[in-house]
Amino acid sequence: MSGYIQLSVLDLVLASGLLLAATLASLLLQLGLARQIVWAAVRMTAQLLLIGLLLKLIFAITAPWLTALVIVAMALLAGYEVRQRQANRLAGWWSYGLGASTMLLVGPLMTVLAVTAFVQPEPWYDPRYAIPMVGMILGNAMTGVSLGLDTLTSAMKRDVAAVEARLLLGGTRWEACRPIVRKAMRSGMMPIINAMMATGVIALPGMMTGQILAGVDPEEAVRYQLLIMFMIAGATSLGVVLAVIGGTWRLTDERHRLRLDRLTEAKAS
Repeated sequence: MSGYIQLSVLDLVLASGLLLAATLASLLLQLGLARQIVWAAVRMTAQLLLIGLLLKLIFAITAPWLTALVIVAMALLAGYEVRQRQANRLAGWWSYGLGASTMLLVGPLMTVLAVTAFVQPEPWYDPRYAIPMVGMILGNAMTGVSLGLDTLTSAMKRDVAAVEARLLLGGTRWEACRPIVRKAMRSGMMPIINAMMATGVIALPGMMTGQILAGVDPEEAVRYQLLIMFMIAGATSLGVVLAVIGGTWRLTDERHRLRLDRLTEAKAS
């Protein structure tokens, strides 16, 4: 099996017409989502066309500094998305810094591990391998970290009486916040656990599907998908643990007090 079937612009235009049904449903049912659906479709199309041109240039150059620059930029943008998904944000620089630093750690770390220890392309920094891998890793880790931090900050505000009661009884800040920390970590890790449970039975992941459509042997596609899922699971778990611990450390102090003054509510858009 080799080669792949090329899609024409007309094919994409006809496929995009399916969004018309979703837009009409939103209007008829007064869901208030019509504008968001159209904007999301336009934004996605523009972003993918732009990244397609950019990747074509990067693949042609194949320079380590350029690959590293793209990976760092992707991680910083992922940090911004983590911040935007918080109903209650850490005040000041922490609102962006915690998510961005977590993404900057887990994304490049897992990608370098994958390309140097397992895939081993030549050269090892080949952007055809590194950039798609870091994209999949960051996308999933971003979701987990976002959920973990959002659960943490929301629960801290909601369960303030319980946390302060445990502190008054002599518990340390880590002992007082332990139930919330556990809940936040479980919330952040649950999406990747659900994805692994469903993969191969309910859903064929995007990378595997793309490789099969491009003519890769299904067994080889499965091996690549397993590698990516293991990398994603590791990055998500590490990212969630680091972000939740960092958020807990910020929302308490060395005197074992709860510091909700370091939280701000996100402005409604």
